[in-house]
Amino acid sequence: MKTVILTSDAGYEHRVPPPHAENPARLRAVRDAIAETRLLGQVPVIQARRAEWEELSRVHTSAHIDAIFDGEPEDHESFHGFDFDTFMSRGSLEAALRAAGCTAQAVDLIMAGDVEAVFCATRPPGHHAERAKPMGFCLFNNIAIGALHALDVHGFSKVAIIDIDVHHGNGSQDVAETEPRIVFGSIHESPLYPGSGRESETGLNGNVINVTVAAGTVGDVWRQKIENELLIPIAVQKPEFIFVSAGFDGHAADPLANLRLDESDYMWAAEQLCALARETASSRLVCCLEGGYDLGALGRSAAAFIETLSQG
Repeated sequence: MKTVILTSDAGYEHRVPPPHAENPARLRAVRDAIAETRLLGQVPVIQARRAEWEELSRVHTSAHIDAIFDGEPEDHESFHGFDFDTFMSRGSLEAALRAAGCTAQAVDLIMAGDVEAVFCATRPPGHHAERAKPMGFCLFNNIAIGALHALDVHGFSKVAIIDIDVHHGNGSQDVAETEPRIVFGSIHESPLYPGSGRESETGLNGNVINVTVAAGTVGDVWRQKIENELLIPIAVQKPEFIFVSAGFDGHAADPLANLRLDESDYMWAAEQLCALARETASSRLVCCLEGGYDLGALGRSAAAFIETLSQG
């Protein structure tokens, strides 16, 4: 698939109190790993644009947006905390706006016919941010903003958000539960933060699919569950655009979870997602960086995933 990487240098300015796991070194690890592969010679890297208020408001309440705009400290030493692990520093607002705008920009690039797949290498991540609540390291729900942009601006009738992060994408589910045009599917370790995503949670419109795996799950089992319990049911609903919350914290080296995946599993996932996009969505695919907290594993996994997209 013809692939582009969207990123933002503003992501380096979103700082968090040490020793916070979601820190600027994560973005550096991904971009360094990309630079060490053949990707830079094959895949264009473009700076992400800011999200507009209208794009944010399709997903988030006015009070939520105001809280983010008002939450940035005036000095470079302070932090503003929304909860025990979600913070803003001076520079966070710009980073968050570009991470949110990135997914809408990705949709526009695809619709212009320039590319088929886009990987958004930005931070802060987004899939835990609910309509009215920043949480879990996330300020805006980046992937949901892209999905609503595809629906409301480009006129699609159904899109899918597929979340392969090891933590349940509660924020994306929160959006999908009141938006029947979104099919949301997540595979995640359970029990684990944020404690949501039971398989009995199917949404008000039957458009939510949760697949849980236990601590210690290995790649073969994870792959089988994705294929049989996530991708096949989603394909039946024929989404016209595929969005992926690409978290790499299911890697065996990750300190915040307990799965036993490796880079080959993420390469396989990219292959399957490309195949789904070709089958139902005319190869329209947007993937957005979410978790991954062992820097080496994160960089290797993300680079392998993107390289597979570009060859898919």
